[in-house]
Amino acid sequence: MINVTGLNAFYGDAQVLFDVNFSLSEGEVVGILGANGAGKSTFMKSLTGLVKVAPESITLRGNALGGIAPGDIVKQGIAMVPEGRRLFASMTVEENLLMGAFAKRKGKWNLAEIYRLFPILQEKRNNPSTSLSGGQQQQVAIGRALMSNPDILLCDEISLGLAPIVIREIYDALPSIIADGMTVVVVEQDVMLARECAQRLYCFQEGRVALEGRSDTLTRDQITEAYFGI
Repeated sequence: MINVTGLNAFYGDAQVLFDVNFSLSEGEVVGILGANGAGKSTFMKSLTGLVKVAPESITLRGNALGGIAPGDIVKQGIAMVPEGRRLFASMTVEENLLMGAFAKRKGKWNLAEIYRLFPILQEKRNNPSTSLSGGQQQQVAIGRALMSNPDILLCDEISLGLAPIVIREIYDALPSIIADGMTVVVVEQDVMLARECAQRLYCFQEGRVALEGRSDTLTRDQITEAYFGI
């Protein structure tokens, strides 16, 4: 579905990604590992148009994606759960969820399905999003992305800052999300979580892909070396 070839990304004059190659097939769950500053979030922003890159460096189903406006990328079927959740503080839970439906793409995901996936959100649907716990806010962020009925869901560090029991609750929802063939990219710092949920792994180090392979064949030593450069 997505092919990335020789991707370079910059913030001003500072280069952050260097000749990144990446592929994503329909129905896959792919994990991206790396320490802070490895370029993971910049890569995700490149896929969603938040960082401008060369048009042909990213293709979606063979069509150039680089440089397209973020709103148009959502309409083409890519949605992101951003690092830090990025909820609209002035809106209720339900209003935040409805913001995800602006693309008007057809599919199974609507308010009823989101509330079935995360029942607590229905109970708190009229509450300000800022009144929720961190885990509940993450559920809203995931639900908002799903409301666009994407073909590809990008999850950027959805476990960040959450307690282990809450992280498990979040990841326990993943099988329901991918049950109908959703394609997912999960950015994680937790190696065990990524290996558990993803079929293939990429490890980023200093803006480059240091390792790629099936999660069931890569050894802990290989991942440690690629992750830390040691």
